[in-house]
Amino acid sequence: MSQPAKLALEDGTVFTGTSIGAEGEVDGEVCFNTSMTGYQEILTDPSYRGQIVTMTYPQIGNYGVNAEDVESRRPHLAGFIVREHSRTQSNFRSERSLSEYLRQWGIVAIESIDTRALVRRLRSRGALKGVISTIDLDDASLVAKAKASPGLVGRDLVREVLPDQPFEWHEPLSSWTHLNGRGSKGEGRGPNPAGSVNGDATAPAGGPHVVALDFGMKWNIPRHLVDLGCRVTILPGTATAAEVLGHNPDGVFLSNGPGDPEPLEYAINTIRGVLGQRPVFGICLGHQLLGLACGAQTFKLKFGHRGANHPVQNLDTGLVEITSQNHGFAVAEDSLPPLLRVTHRSLNDGTIEGLAHRELAAFSVQYHPEASAGPHDSHYLFQQFLDSMRAEVVL
Repeated sequence: MSQPAKLALEDGTVFTGTSIGAEGEVDGEVCFNTSMTGYQEILTDPSYRGQIVTMTYPQIGNYGVNAEDVESRRPHLAGFIVREHSRTQSNFRSERSLSEYLRQWGIVAIESIDTRALVRRLRSRGALKGVISTIDLDDASLVAKAKASPGLVGRDLVREVLPDQPFEWHEPLSSWTHLNGRGSKGEGRGPNPAGSVNGDATAPAGGPHVVALDFGMKWNIPRHLVDLGCRVTILPGTATAAEVLGHNPDGVFLSNGPGDPEPLEYAINTIRGVLGQRPVFGICLGHQLLGLACGAQTFKLKFGHRGANHPVQNLDTGLVEITSQNHGFAVAEDSLPPLLRVTHRSLNDGTIEGLAHRELAAFSVQYHPEASAGPHDSHYLFQQFLDSMRAEVVL
């Protein structure tokens, strides 16, 4: 028998639907993602911490869930919203249904609501705080809880998704085939408690050494770096500049992560300490933190950029890339210091999508060149980082 569930927004709007996940109640910022596929990658992206994600594509779950297509050890979002959850999984790689996966990890989720009406409201009014509940179905009570939700601004959500300890990442993207039959039905592959990485691959010998600061990093990022021949050491995003430089890296990577970048003073100070000491490359939250470390400011977007088909123009080449994006904050262009230049721009709203330092080997992008599932137009950025470490180009 279907269990009723409700979604309430802080503006008083209430949607009634059916539970497809765990029983319970969650609050968070309600956002939407326009991707047609990749729901498992979205569920396990740590950048969604504190958010209730709405999928705009009407049917989700049709190819099931498996242990390989994950971007971290577990789902991190607060809640999940779909128009229709597929009861049939039509894929030979499927190991369980989406609903079973949501229940396994305690994710509260709702279906059978008008997601078009919800997304139109979020686009017109901006991001709204909300509550999904299967245990409290009183409209007034739920709206009050949505209003009381803390939201994202001013919160340090990175500390909730940090790795426990430094570790080496050994597995390249090239070994991450979808036909190799490896992986388990548990948390999926990735860092194991011993601090290395599950799988057969070993660290490359003689390649550049990258220290990646993990603020909530997607696993496809270190896979790309190792695939280029880099040796990758992952440090928690709370590491100091002295700790980073103590590993004697050839380059420093700044990862994606959740929430508002401005409260992360520890990360901003670390970045300031490594700028000019080693080449730096940042993605998403790492891009925002690089901007803040150089003296820029950030602001909250009205409803954010989340999807797999956002057009971005590379201002250096004039070429347009189709990009995968997931961010609710951006670097404010009117706050840019003279030493930073804009390298990429969104063709949807004109916001900054890439920055480069005019004098130091440091650059960043707001979108996700490592995205899976997503377009591959931006993979060249990893090569650009490799070239900067080899001092073959001047950024």
